[in-house]
Amino acid sequence: MFGTKNNIQYKTPEQFDKMRAAGLVVAAVHDAIRGAVAPGVSTGELDELSETVIRDNGGIPSFKGYDIGLGPYPASICSSVNEQVVHAIPSRKQVLREGDIVSVDVGAIVDGWHGDAAITVGVGEISSDLTALIAACEESMWAGIRAAATGKRLGDVSHAIETSVEASGDYGIVEGFGGHGIGTEMHQDPHILNYGAPGRGVKLRTGMALAIEPMITLGNPETVDDSDGWTVRTADRSMAAHVEHSIALCGDGVWVLTAPDGGLARLGELASAKARG
Repeated sequence: MFGTKNNIQYKTPEQFDKMRAAGLVVAAVHDAIRGAVAPGVSTGELDELSETVIRDNGGIPSFKGYDIGLGPYPASICSSVNEQVVHAIPSRKQVLREGDIVSVDVGAIVDGWHGDAAITVGVGEISSDLTALIAACEESMWAGIRAAATGKRLGDVSHAIETSVEASGDYGIVEGFGGHGIGTEMHQDPHILNYGAPGRGVKLRTGMALAIEPMITLGNPETVDDSDGWTVRTADRSMAAHVEHSIALCGDGVWVLTAPDGGLARLGELASAKARG
């Protein structure tokens, strides 16, 4: 059975296997989304596709019915377009246009265990600035994942994300949101900032499962909430990118639970043997 310390849930290898099953359902959704995103497609259609893929693969949508005091979330994905940073509710009325970017955040439950990941993709041809924004966000996520494999404390992950973003260009790092622990609940301790000093925070230990989740902007990173209570957008209406992977800290490296290859291509020798087999 898993154990807890400092409100962090530590998993066994067998429980990581169950989380991998949920992670692969999330990966299947993202694969379907990449093929479906196009001008003229609505975010509501993307939501319907996502729920079908989740259920066809034996999962339950993590997001649908999730309640943080705003009433139950009504969809299976969050589909945040352009200046929307996170948590936007999909709708048949929101139709994607050439040059847009859309973040699709997906969660799935299999056998009581959660997987959670997000991608940001372009709609048709997008500008070079937006291509660079997405690439910078993705690289910062992988920098954080590598730091989880090599670092000693949670602050090493946060610092690696921040350092990577700063090295990529003049981007804003959204505050107030970040990564989190994950397991038998979608959101668990610890909260993971996307900025901060190294060598601080809880110790990184085998058995941790973490969702690494940077959000960056082309402009000022200050955010505001829409009237629906869920959607978070940039205050200056600048474009935002958001990506996420759920990872497992194994004794021999990191296993990216929501990546089809387990993270092997991006992590190399830092990847757990689980990613190789």
